[in-house]
Amino acid sequence: MFNIRAISAFSDNYIWCLSDSASGKALIVDPGQAQPVLDHLARHQLSLDTILVTHHHPDHTGGIAALTDAFPEVRVTGPADSPFKGLTNPVHPGGEVVWQGLTFQVMAVPGHTLDHIAFYTSTPVDDRPVLFCGDTLFVCGCGRLFEGKPEQMKQSLHSLRDLPDATAVYCAHEYTLANLRFARSWLPDDAELAAFEQDCIARRERGEATVPSTIATEKALNPFLRWDDPAVIEAATRYASNAGLPCDSDNAIFAAIRHGKDHF
Repeated sequence: MFNIRAISAFSDNYIWCLSDSASGKALIVDPGQAQPVLDHLARHQLSLDTILVTHHHPDHTGGIAALTDAFPEVRVTGPADSPFKGLTNPVHPGGEVVWQGLTFQVMAVPGHTLDHIAFYTSTPVDDRPVLFCGDTLFVCGCGRLFEGKPEQMKQSLHSLRDLPDATAVYCAHEYTLANLRFARSWLPDDAELAAFEQDCIARRERGEATVPSTIATEKALNPFLRWDDPAVIEAATRYASNAGLPCDSDNAIFAAIRHGKDHF
Protein backbone atom coordinates (compact mmCIF):
# COMPACT_ATOMS: atom_id res chain seq x y z
CA MET A 1 0.00 0.00 0.00
CA PHE A 2 1.33 3.41 -1.00
CA ASN A 3 0.75 6.70 0.76
CA ILE A 4 2.03 10.26 0.42
CA ARG A 5 2.79 12.53 3.35
CA ALA A 6 3.97 16.12 3.47
CA ILE A 7 7.15 16.97 5.37
CA SER A 8 7.26 20.65 6.25
CA ALA A 9 10.54 22.49 5.68
CA PHE A 10 11.73 26.09 5.94
CA SER A 11 8.73 28.42 6.30
CA ASP A 12 6.48 27.14 3.53
CA ASN A 13 8.12 24.23 1.65
CA TYR A 14 6.61 20.78 1.31
CA ILE A 15 8.94 17.84 0.86
CA TRP A 16 6.88 14.87 -0.28
CA CYS A 17 7.39 11.35 1.06
CA LEU A 18 5.91 8.51 -0.97
CA SER A 19 6.14 5.29 1.01
CA ASP A 20 5.39 1.62 0.46
CA SER A 21 4.12 -0.04 3.62
CA ALA A 22 4.86 -3.52 2.29
CA SER A 23 8.59 -2.92 1.89
CA GLY A 24 9.17 0.00 4.24
CA LYS A 25 10.83 1.88 1.38
CA ALA A 26 10.46 5.62 0.88
CA LEU A 27 10.82 8.00 -2.03
CA ILE A 28 11.43 11.66 -1.24
CA VAL A 29 10.69 14.59 -3.57
CA ASP A 30 12.73 17.83 -3.49
CA PRO A 31 14.42 17.62 -0.07
CA GLY A 32 15.61 21.16 0.57
CA GLN A 33 16.43 20.23 4.16
CA ALA A 34 17.69 16.89 5.46
CA GLN A 35 16.74 16.88 9.14
CA PRO A 36 12.95 17.02 8.71
CA VAL A 37 13.25 14.09 6.27
CA LEU A 38 15.48 12.07 8.60
CA ASP A 39 13.07 12.70 11.47
CA HIS A 40 10.10 11.63 9.35
CA LEU A 41 11.81 8.46 8.14
CA ALA A 42 12.80 7.49 11.68
CA ARG A 43 9.32 8.22 13.08
CA HIS A 44 7.66 6.02 10.45
CA GLN A 45 10.43 3.40 10.32
CA LEU A 46 11.12 3.94 6.62
CA SER A 47 14.26 3.40 4.58
CA LEU A 48 15.07 5.97 1.89
CA ASP A 49 16.05 4.51 -1.47
CA THR A 50 15.04 7.18 -4.03
CA ILE A 51 15.08 10.97 -4.26
CA LEU A 52 13.30 12.82 -7.05
CA VAL A 53 14.52 16.31 -7.97
CA THR A 54 12.34 18.63 -10.05
CA HIS A 55 14.87 21.47 -10.44
CA HIS A 56 18.12 22.82 -9.11
CA HIS A 57 17.09 25.49 -6.60
CA PRO A 58 18.69 25.01 -3.15
CA ASP A 59 15.36 24.86 -1.32
CA HIS A 60 14.73 21.67 -3.33
CA THR A 61 18.22 20.14 -3.27
CA GLY A 62 19.93 21.45 -0.14
CA GLY A 63 19.30 18.33 1.94
CA ILE A 64 20.47 15.78 -0.59
CA ALA A 65 24.12 15.56 0.47
CA ALA A 66 23.23 14.76 4.07
CA LEU A 67 20.58 12.26 2.98
CA THR A 68 23.01 10.42 0.72
CA ASP A 69 25.46 10.31 3.61
CA ALA A 70 22.79 8.68 5.76
CA PHE A 71 21.59 6.37 2.97
CA PRO A 72 24.63 5.72 0.72
CA GLU A 73 22.70 3.52 -1.75
CA VAL A 74 20.01 6.10 -2.43
CA ARG A 75 19.21 6.81 -6.09
CA VAL A 76 19.08 10.55 -6.82
CA THR A 77 16.99 11.15 -9.94
CA GLY A 78 16.58 14.51 -11.62
CA PRO A 79 16.95 16.52 -14.83
CA ALA A 80 20.00 15.55 -16.87
CA ASP A 81 20.67 19.14 -17.96
CA SER A 82 20.52 20.54 -14.42
CA PRO A 83 23.12 22.79 -12.78
CA PHE A 84 22.71 20.54 -9.75
CA LYS A 85 25.49 17.98 -9.92
CA GLY A 86 24.47 15.56 -7.16
CA LEU A 87 22.41 13.23 -9.36
CA THR A 88 23.17 9.52 -9.67
CA ASN A 89 20.34 8.89 -12.14
CA PRO A 90 19.91 11.78 -14.60
CA VAL A 91 16.74 11.55 -16.68
CA HIS A 92 15.39 13.29 -19.77
CA PRO A 93 11.83 14.41 -20.56
CA GLY A 94 9.94 11.53 -22.15
CA GLY A 95 11.75 9.02 -19.96
CA GLU A 96 10.41 7.01 -17.06
CA VAL A 97 11.27 6.42 -13.43
CA VAL A 98 10.15 3.13 -11.90
CA TRP A 99 9.84 2.80 -8.12
CA GLN A 100 8.25 -0.14 -6.30
CA GLY A 101 6.15 -0.96 -9.35
CA LEU A 102 5.00 2.64 -9.92
CA THR A 103 6.04 4.17 -13.24
CA PHE A 104 6.50 7.93 -13.37
CA GLN A 105 6.62 9.77 -16.67
CA VAL A 106 9.23 12.52 -16.82
CA MET A 107 7.68 15.72 -18.19
CA ALA A 108 9.52 18.83 -19.38
CA VAL A 109 8.06 21.90 -17.65
CA PRO A 110 10.56 24.76 -18.14
CA GLY A 111 9.73 28.28 -17.08
CA HIS A 112 10.50 28.65 -13.40
CA THR A 113 13.90 27.21 -14.32
CA LEU A 114 15.10 25.81 -17.62
CA ASP A 115 15.90 22.39 -16.14
CA HIS A 116 12.50 21.96 -14.46
CA ILE A 117 10.79 18.59 -14.86
CA ALA A 118 7.71 17.01 -13.31
CA PHE A 119 6.94 13.40 -12.44
CA TYR A 120 3.51 11.95 -13.24
CA THR A 121 2.06 8.49 -12.66
CA SER A 122 -1.35 7.36 -13.85
CA THR A 123 -1.32 4.57 -11.26
CA PRO A 124 -3.59 5.72 -8.42
CA VAL A 125 -2.08 6.51 -5.04
CA ASP A 126 -4.77 7.30 -2.48
CA ASP A 127 -7.21 6.65 -5.36
CA ARG A 128 -5.79 9.36 -7.67
CA PRO A 129 -3.07 9.74 -10.30
CA VAL A 130 -0.13 11.71 -8.92
CA LEU A 131 1.81 14.72 -10.16
CA PHE A 132 4.94 15.99 -8.43
CA CYS A 133 5.36 19.38 -10.08
CA GLY A 134 7.85 21.27 -7.91
CA ASP A 135 7.49 25.02 -8.49
CA THR A 136 5.75 24.92 -11.88
CA LEU A 137 2.11 24.72 -10.79
CA PHE A 138 0.84 25.88 -7.40
CA VAL A 139 -2.65 25.93 -5.95
CA CYS A 140 -4.16 28.89 -7.84
CA GLY A 141 -0.72 30.01 -8.99
CA CYS A 142 2.46 29.15 -10.84
CA GLY A 143 6.16 29.66 -10.29
CA ARG A 144 8.01 32.88 -10.99
CA LEU A 145 9.96 32.95 -14.25
CA PHE A 146 13.52 33.04 -12.97
CA GLU A 147 15.00 31.54 -16.15
CA GLY A 148 12.30 30.86 -18.73
CA LYS A 149 9.97 32.98 -20.81
CA PRO A 150 6.19 33.33 -20.41
CA GLU A 151 5.49 31.28 -23.52
CA GLN A 152 7.62 28.43 -22.12
CA MET A 153 5.74 28.44 -18.84
CA LYS A 154 2.40 28.59 -20.59
CA GLN A 155 3.35 25.55 -22.70
CA SER A 156 4.51 23.73 -19.57
CA LEU A 157 1.24 24.49 -17.81
CA HIS A 158 -0.69 23.46 -20.91
CA SER A 159 0.91 20.02 -20.69
CA LEU A 160 -0.14 19.78 -17.04
CA ARG A 161 -3.64 21.07 -17.81
CA ASP A 162 -4.04 18.17 -20.24
CA LEU A 163 -3.53 15.58 -17.49
CA PRO A 164 -6.61 13.75 -16.14
CA ASP A 165 -8.86 15.91 -13.99
CA ALA A 166 -8.53 13.58 -11.00
CA THR A 167 -4.75 13.98 -10.86
CA ALA A 168 -3.53 15.09 -7.43
CA VAL A 169 -1.20 18.09 -7.71
CA TYR A 170 1.63 17.85 -5.19
CA CYS A 171 3.42 21.18 -5.45
CA ALA A 172 6.32 22.25 -3.27
CA HIS A 173 5.04 25.36 -1.43
CA GLU A 174 2.15 26.55 0.71
CA TYR A 175 1.53 29.69 -1.33
CA THR A 176 -2.21 29.20 -1.68
CA LEU A 177 -3.61 32.13 0.30
CA ALA A 178 -1.27 34.64 -1.35
CA ASN A 179 -2.14 33.22 -4.75
CA LEU A 180 -5.83 33.48 -3.97
CA ARG A 181 -5.54 37.11 -2.90
CA PHE A 182 -4.14 37.89 -6.34
CA ALA A 183 -6.69 35.74 -8.17
CA ARG A 184 -9.58 37.35 -6.28
CA SER A 185 -8.26 40.83 -7.08
CA TRP A 186 -8.49 39.99 -10.77
CA LEU A 187 -11.71 38.02 -10.58
CA PRO A 188 -13.72 39.56 -7.71
CA ASP A 189 -17.04 38.28 -9.08
CA ASP A 190 -15.94 34.63 -9.34
CA ALA A 191 -18.16 32.98 -6.71
CA GLU A 192 -16.43 29.60 -6.94
CA LEU A 193 -13.06 31.23 -6.39
CA ALA A 194 -14.41 33.17 -3.41
CA ALA A 195 -15.81 30.00 -1.83
CA PHE A 196 -12.52 28.18 -2.37
CA GLU A 197 -10.62 31.03 -0.73
CA GLN A 198 -12.82 30.80 2.39
CA ASP A 199 -12.32 27.04 2.51
CA CYS A 200 -8.55 27.42 2.27
CA ILE A 201 -8.50 30.12 4.95
CA ALA A 202 -10.40 27.77 7.26
CA ARG A 203 -8.02 24.92 6.52
CA ARG A 204 -4.97 27.02 7.29
CA GLU A 205 -6.57 28.26 10.54
CA ARG A 206 -6.94 24.60 11.51
CA GLY A 207 -3.27 24.04 10.72
CA GLU A 208 -4.06 21.96 7.63
CA ALA A 209 -2.28 22.06 4.28
CA THR A 210 -4.11 23.27 1.19
CA VAL A 211 -2.01 20.90 -0.93
CA PRO A 212 -2.60 18.66 -2.80
CA SER A 213 -5.04 20.22 -5.20
CA THR A 214 -6.33 18.51 -8.35
CA ILE A 215 -6.03 19.31 -12.02
CA ALA A 216 -9.82 19.77 -12.15
CA THR A 217 -9.69 22.38 -9.37
CA GLU A 218 -6.81 24.22 -11.00
CA LYS A 219 -8.50 24.26 -14.41
CA ALA A 220 -11.60 25.76 -12.81
CA LEU A 221 -9.97 28.32 -10.51
CA ASN A 222 -6.30 29.01 -11.29
CA PRO A 223 -5.95 32.11 -13.49
CA PHE A 224 -2.63 30.77 -14.83
CA LEU A 225 -4.50 27.84 -16.39
CA ARG A 226 -7.36 30.03 -17.64
CA TRP A 227 -5.64 32.12 -20.32
CA ASP A 228 -8.52 31.17 -22.67
CA ASP A 229 -11.32 31.88 -20.16
CA PRO A 230 -13.33 34.99 -21.16
CA ALA A 231 -13.34 36.37 -17.62
CA VAL A 232 -9.57 36.07 -17.35
CA ILE A 233 -9.07 37.48 -20.84
CA GLU A 234 -11.16 40.51 -19.88
CA ALA A 235 -9.17 41.07 -16.68
CA ALA A 236 -5.83 40.55 -18.46
CA THR A 237 -6.81 42.91 -21.27
CA ARG A 238 -7.74 45.61 -18.78
CA TYR A 239 -4.47 45.11 -16.87
CA ALA A 240 -2.35 45.01 -20.02
CA SER A 241 -3.90 48.23 -21.29
CA ASN A 242 -3.02 50.02 -18.06
CA ALA A 243 0.48 48.50 -17.97
CA GLY A 244 1.25 49.16 -21.63
CA LEU A 245 1.56 45.45 -22.46
CA PRO A 246 0.35 43.59 -25.55
CA CYS A 247 -2.68 41.38 -25.12
CA ASP A 248 -3.31 39.96 -28.59
CA SER A 249 -2.64 36.23 -28.10
CA ASP A 250 -2.85 33.43 -25.54
CA ASN A 251 0.86 33.90 -24.82
CA ALA A 252 0.36 37.63 -24.27
CA ILE A 253 -2.63 36.99 -21.99
CA PHE A 254 -0.54 34.59 -19.93
CA ALA A 255 2.37 37.04 -19.81
CA ALA A 256 0.02 39.76 -18.56
CA ILE A 257 -1.24 37.49 -15.77
CA ARG A 258 2.32 36.66 -14.72
CA HIS A 259 3.31 40.34 -14.87
CA GLY A 260 0.28 41.18 -12.75
CA LYS A 261 1.19 38.66 -10.09
CA ASP A 262 4.85 39.77 -10.07
CA HIS A 263 3.74 43.35 -9.40
CA PHE A 264 0.82 42.60 -7.06
